[in-house]
Amino acid sequence: MLQGKWALVTGCKQGIGRSVAITLAEYGADLILNDLKISDEDDVVAAVKQLGRKAICISADIASPESVDAMFAQIKEKAGRLDILVNNAGITIDAMAHKMTFDQWNKVLAVNLTGTFLCCQGAAKMMTENKFGKIINTSSIAGFIGNIGQANYSATKGAVAALTKTLAKELAGKGIYVNAVSPGFVETPMTEKIPDELKQQMIAKIPLKRIGLPKDIANVVVFLASPLSDYVTGQTIQINGGTYMV
Repeated sequence: MLQGKWALVTGCKQGIGRSVAITLAEYGADLILNDLKISDEDDVVAAVKQLGRKAICISADIASPESVDAMFAQIKEKAGRLDILVNNAGITIDAMAHKMTFDQWNKVLAVNLTGTFLCCQGAAKMMTENKFGKIINTSSIAGFIGNIGQANYSATKGAVAALTKTLAKELAGKGIYVNAVSPGFVETPMTEKIPDELKQQMIAKIPLKRIGLPKDIANVVVFLASPLSDYVTGQTIQINGGTYMV
């Protein structure tokens, strides 16, 4: 379904990003794998190659305009084109709002929001050349219902959903689709530190009565990256087991 397509996945070494990269490869895409530090020795690279797909590793800090520019220059040189962008990279630095430092606020915005924008900008320039592209951003349930101790994170994820709508309108005439996924409570390295008792309380509030898996998110990303979603743009798809319904 995605044969002949090059897909860039940011923050691909673990959790949702790793699952997204491998699932895209399962459906035929070749991968450009980005993280702060990534090499051919990382297991996500081996997993993609075992599926018979090409894998290009690019270490880059998406919060840095210079680093992002260098990444897209490498993509052009090594792959020659970009068909799919999955903006997955993100961080959390939690604190109650009245105690949150400017540095804690700013670092999360720099990666989650500015980094998403910079990658969208770089991808749009390349995709415009081919008059086609699929951009999938990553929002979060926290961006819609808020989350105690995550004023910075929640703000970025709400903003990503708004950014997605604007870019979808701006880029539709260029053959570029822009959508977002919005995960709920998902089993990742970011959430595994939560005490088991609190986890069970959170699961009890989910109508489907289970924690989400990275694959649940990856499957929706593949839909948005594929021709199956060719009349879908500007949407943020909630993937949360029914916890939050639009």
